Amino acid sequence: MRVDPTTPAFSHLATQWHAIDWETSHRRVRELQVRIAKAAKNEQWRRLKSLQRLLVRSFSAKAIAVKRVTENRGKKTAGVDGELWDTPITKWGAIERLTRRGYKPKPLRRVYIPKSNGKLRPLGIPTMLDRAMQALYLLALEPVSETTADRNSYGFRPMRSTADAIEQCFVNLSRSHSSEWVLEGDIKGCFDNISHDWLIANVPMDRTILRKWLKAGYMESNILRPTKAGTPQGGIISPVLANLALDGLEKELEAQFGRKNTKASYKTKVNYVRYADDFIITGISRDLLVDEVKPLVEAFMARRGLSLSPEKSVITHIEAGFDFLGQNVRKYRGKCLIKPSHKNLKTFLANVRSVLNGNKTKPAWWIIEKLNPMIRGWANYHRSVVAKETFNYVDYRIWKMLWQWCKRRHQKRRKRWIRGKYFKTVKTRSWVFQGIAPSGQRLSLLYASDTPIKRHTKIKAEANPYDPVYEEYFEQRLERAWRNSEQGRRKTYQLWNRQLKCCPLCKQLITFETGWNVHHIIERHKGGSNKLENLVMVHPNCHRQIHCRI
Repeated sequence: MRVDPTTPAFSHLATQWHAIDWETSHRRVRELQVRIAKAAKNEQWRRLKSLQRLLVRSFSAKAIAVKRVTENRGKKTAGVDGELWDTPITKWGAIERLTRRGYKPKPLRRVYIPKSNGKLRPLGIPTMLDRAMQALYLLALEPVSETTADRNSYGFRPMRSTADAIEQCFVNLSRSHSSEWVLEGDIKGCFDNISHDWLIANVPMDRTILRKWLKAGYMESNILRPTKAGTPQGGIISPVLANLALDGLEKELEAQFGRKNTKASYKTKVNYVRYADDFIITGISRDLLVDEVKPLVEAFMARRGLSLSPEKSVITHIEAGFDFLGQNVRKYRGKCLIKPSHKNLKTFLANVRSVLNGNKTKPAWWIIEKLNPMIRGWANYHRSVVAKETFNYVDYRIWKMLWQWCKRRHQKRRKRWIRGKYFKTVKTRSWVFQGIAPSGQRLSLLYASDTPIKRHTKIKAEANPYDPVYEEYFEQRLERAWRNSEQGRRKTYQLWNRQLKCCPLCKQLITFETGWNVHHIIERHKGGSNKLENLVMVHPNCHRQIHCRI
């Protein structure tokens, strides 16, 4: 049966998970979010509260919240109750459970993951019900946080990235008359130490629900431990709560030292860039940062129960350079250059080495499939800075490690034989590491130096994804990101562009965050082809919905 995914095949009132009209659900939630953002912009707090209450009680928002927590990367990780929502029946039943009355969150399941400095970072894993409730209230809270956020805050915010923060650093430091001193700020245990009292008093959401989440405690070694401060790392709403706690510092700096491009700001040149709990503040002199800026920052943090890390919060001259978000920012004879940091490079090469040392007997094609995503991801992260020499160095080091890996496998073979088996000539490039997959396909290792260096276009500081004025602007940025990506040179970009960037089923944008599937209108086993006329791009959940109707 030929199914056109653009034609809904369900009634207005859904009776099961795959019968939900996602287009209508997203539209209703979006309309309320725009109204919430407008109320926050106009400081109409009573109206904002009533709109938030309307949103969290709506069926559409509850369905979208369940959809989010059952499609993200943690969908197969259970909380303390061991419950997972992995079937349409459990997802449908979960919607009815998202009610405020009688809701009591369960303790978090505490796990630890290693940090880059060798220490362990605690993560709290909520239950599926608690995750869905957080996702539901996040739909009502995020429009507020985006409207009131600092202009140069870039972490844990939609449509913003580390590349935007790095580009803003370049804007603040690159000119001949720019600031020469930088305060590198790092907050000590930010997520673990934020004051509960401050959050409950200042976060514009249902305070009863927020207090329950903050005081839920966590289970460690089968022992229930209370939480007296902080927001648990691992919760869906935690990053937004942390951003709300840290927002406002830029406004205080502007009130004290003048807003950018004003007469007062030219005297001090104080500029601020923050990504999550890492930030930098520039100043015209070391004394200004030590005597005026740092005390102001410490007082701001103290009101929220936070403090600066003495080891990581240092003041540096721009000619000595500093590391920020995996990049090194430094001026060489008056010219500002941003390069991949030595620490970031060393960590990446150590990860490649651990893959090779831990898989000495794996076939070459398996090694290629393991390393290619690592090389592609690392190179794409640094593609917007001065990284060409670093890319060439990385290719050389990876080649050296692969050569040692090959020689270890064939210790009794001559070097010429080893080269002929693993390294081929492709076009004008020799010594290309290759392997043949079980399917018969010949795979080649990616070169970091093949990634083109392209300057990142920074997002407008005041752009708000919940303000209709900027809707066209964000669509243009999304299209530019697609064109510059790997998919921009493939058939997927043609499909995406032909569909006006939207999923034809739910009419929502297809982005790298949402993911996508390519659906055959006439299935392959029924004679359907791979031509563009027979293909359509849809969201993963919409793809499952189509197949449930066939």
